[in-house]
Amino acid sequence: MTTTRPPARPRPGADPAPDPEPSKGRQGRAAVVGVRRIFAAETPEYFLLLGTTLFLVVFGLVMVLSSSSIESWVSDNDFFARATRQAILAAIGIPLMLIAARAPAIFWKRWAWHLMIGALALQVLVVAIGSGGYNNNWLSVGGFSFQPSEFIKLGFVIWLGMIVTRKVGAINDWRTSEWRQYVLPIVPVAGGALMLVMLGNDLGTTIILTAMVLGALFFGGVRLRIIGVITTLLALGAFVAIRISDSRSDRIDAWLTGCLEGDPQLIGRFCYQPLHGWQALANGGLFGLGLGNSEAKWNWLPEAETDFIFAVIGEELGLVGALLVVALFLVLAVCFVRIVRRQVDPFARLATSIAMVWIIGQALVNIAVVLGLLPVLGVPLPFISAGGSSLVTTLLAVGIVLSFARRDPRRVDAPGSVLS
Repeated sequence: MTTTRPPARPRPGADPAPDPEPSKGRQGRAAVVGVRRIFAAETPEYFLLLGTTLFLVVFGLVMVLSSSSIESWVSDNDFFARATRQAILAAIGIPLMLIAARAPAIFWKRWAWHLMIGALALQVLVVAIGSGGYNNNWLSVGGFSFQPSEFIKLGFVIWLGMIVTRKVGAINDWRTSEWRQYVLPIVPVAGGALMLVMLGNDLGTTIILTAMVLGALFFGGVRLRIIGVITTLLALGAFVAIRISDSRSDRIDAWLTGCLEGDPQLIGRFCYQPLHGWQALANGGLFGLGLGNSEAKWNWLPEAETDFIFAVIGEELGLVGALLVVALFLVLAVCFVRIVRRQVDPFARLATSIAMVWIIGQALVNIAVVLGLLPVLGVPLPFISAGGSSLVTTLLAVGIVLSFARRDPRRVDAPGSVLS
């Protein structure tokens, strides 16, 4: 007669024997924990900013498909060609945004100079071999075109944030002998970037970059009289740059006349696009013609899926849809402000402020151009307009801000933190 020995009990304090066959339930729980760690955050602004950004991207994909379908069929024999390219770039930009959201602030400080120098080097290539018609701020590599000036915007977010926070004390004190030494990194780098973009005839991007520089000085605590002197010098430079270029001066003159009087040839050249944009907005009325029913996109409105996509939104979704877009950017602005107020690191506060000036300022400029409040500048609507380099860089900028918003500085060392 054989007896069965009971299984040996583990010694007190010994580790339990590993389960040779993990259950599917444990694997599922591990996957859930992994996803929760990716999206873990301690501030409500993190989720509000992330959710609003993702909604704008998805909304933009729908509107790019609607506004570009006719042009895509004419040029590529495919209704979905341009929308597909935008979707691919969104699929690249969103993961990059989530990866950037997990980087610490020291990472951005360490790579600020590298990103800025790389963007400037690409912009030098643009001046040398750029393409794109009047606005030749484009580089083409293997059939893929992109705008290095968009990477200058991204570089400005972290580079200006780092430099201004370090040098603000010296900048404010004109009497110190070290003042020139501290200003030197800002003047040649930022001024050189503005000059390179202007040489590429991209007036809209130059305006956005100038706003970012002035915003960095203002939110960084530079005295208003110093900002006033810099603004005056920049305004004089802009006036000279406009007047020495017949195309720029004619565009401004056509806008000042309201596209209603003056040289008919001039009006026809510079007013065709805004006039058809206004017509599209008027056709939309209160509730719009319905998604996909735009008449302006039938080769009447140039750049319907890029610079003037807001006109198509107003035509298809009406005043309600247009106001919804404005409200979403207002939500983004509130998120940026709340994140700035929550931060204790001056670099994080300033970098977030610069990103806010870029994204919200560019949205306001684009909408103002479509409404006729500004001359045509060729500035895309962030997250919504078709344009790969613009979409990817703005998503990365949001990722940088999310990396600051992910942790609450008041709880970062508290036990039991969701990020510990």
